[in-house]
Amino acid sequence: MPPIPLHHYIEGDWRLRRESRLLDVINPATAVPLARVPFSSKEEVDHAVQAAHKAFPAWRATPITERIQHLFRLKQLLEEHVEDLARTITNECGKTFRESLGELRRGIENVEVAIGTPILMQGVNNEDIARGIDEHMIRQPLGVTTAITPFNFPGMIPLWFLPYAVATGNCFILKPSERVPMTSARLFDLIDQCGFPPGVLQLVHGGKDTVDALLDHPLVRAVSFVGSTPVARYVYGRASASGKRAQCQGGAKNPVVIMPDADMDMTTQIMADSAFGCAGQRCLAASVAVTVGSAGKEFTERIAEAAASRRVGYGLDEDAQMGPVISEQSRKRIEGLIETGAKEGARLVVDGRGRHVGGYEDGYFLFPSVLADIPPASTLSRIEVFGPVLSLSHVETLDEAIRFVNDRPYGNMACIFTSSGASARQFRHEADAGNIGVNIGVAAPMAFFPFSGWNESFFGDLHAQSRHGVEFYTQTKVVVERWPSEWTRTF
Repeated sequence: MPPIPLHHYIEGDWRLRRESRLLDVINPATAVPLARVPFSSKEEVDHAVQAAHKAFPAWRATPITERIQHLFRLKQLLEEHVEDLARTITNECGKTFRESLGELRRGIENVEVAIGTPILMQGVNNEDIARGIDEHMIRQPLGVTTAITPFNFPGMIPLWFLPYAVATGNCFILKPSERVPMTSARLFDLIDQCGFPPGVLQLVHGGKDTVDALLDHPLVRAVSFVGSTPVARYVYGRASASGKRAQCQGGAKNPVVIMPDADMDMTTQIMADSAFGCAGQRCLAASVAVTVGSAGKEFTERIAEAAASRRVGYGLDEDAQMGPVISEQSRKRIEGLIETGAKEGARLVVDGRGRHVGGYEDGYFLFPSVLADIPPASTLSRIEVFGPVLSLSHVETLDEAIRFVNDRPYGNMACIFTSSGASARQFRHEADAGNIGVNIGVAAPMAFFPFSGWNESFFGDLHAQSRHGVEFYTQTKVVVERWPSEWTRTF
């Protein structure tokens, strides 16, 4: 079957310039092209921004109770087409069908929370701040906003931003990863049925040139980004230099502390899902486990068994527990990091390299790997692998473990497994990360909490989701007013 052509969605219509540069979208399990994605020109980006700018005044003036009706319709359509969307995610991203369904559930949660924007967007008021004078703080939308989203969660992450942007009265342009554009195209097929006015929601495809055109455009007021730390820093710097708001989620290392009193059956199962789920390609994947005291030997043996027995395959196969990584380049990079870890003194407990999945020999499969005795200053101890690789380090006390956690450049997530409330409280209080898990392997906030992140894992002030999303997409206006009475006007 030939690759299907994809298009931009601009001003309520699907568009494609004949001279557009095209890139193949590859199924990572089969290495077969699925679609061809166009790279938008600077002129096409300007067309989308101008259309959004034109649509903004009427959309802003639309009562908020009317704006969210479109989101009710979107929620309904997402529910009706959730399995079709999940298959699209699996085919272009590689994760298992069950993981794709779970991703979409978290995305739909954000639509549900954004429907509550009439409450989340409320201002504050004070009467008589002086005699006969009242003061009000109200929230108003910014104008044209955009999000640049990554390959690893093509269904969920756009929905971290899109519902909040439009519910608060902004117009919104999505630029998805060129590696996984099919899910966004399918999402906009549904959006096209929701009745949004032309220009309120738009989709442009492309690479760095498209991103730069959005970052530099004077009519774009706010930029949301999720990706690696170097690119997050670049996007934040370029956007803020142009006077834009920016919220830029970067990379992570995500250390997890395993205490001797942890429930080892539960801990092993949860840690295996965290480290190897989605082939380790998520910003909250457990990447390094720090065992404390007597936990070291038992956890190492258990997690090695769990890694070696994990079923790897095509994500649409029912028995697959883990799919491929996104590309051949990613596989080679991860394999190189495993080799670097071994050369720097780590003990290779489980080696996932060089194995194949029957019937999918051309796919970008890499089986789970576990490396023990990682030196604290080694490459694998500090760098984001973004693959199915778990590193193990060992310390003797919780204080040492917390120092290990805090001696990392990132701050996305840190977790602890323990039966001790005192240990959990100390860790929660002292760990230097924005998302903390206690007996949790993936501390992903629900949609009614912000997706926090600290240090080099986040650039900006306001995070995605919930009230932070509403605050990011609105600006506050303070009104101080006096209404003279009939009596005062006679003097």
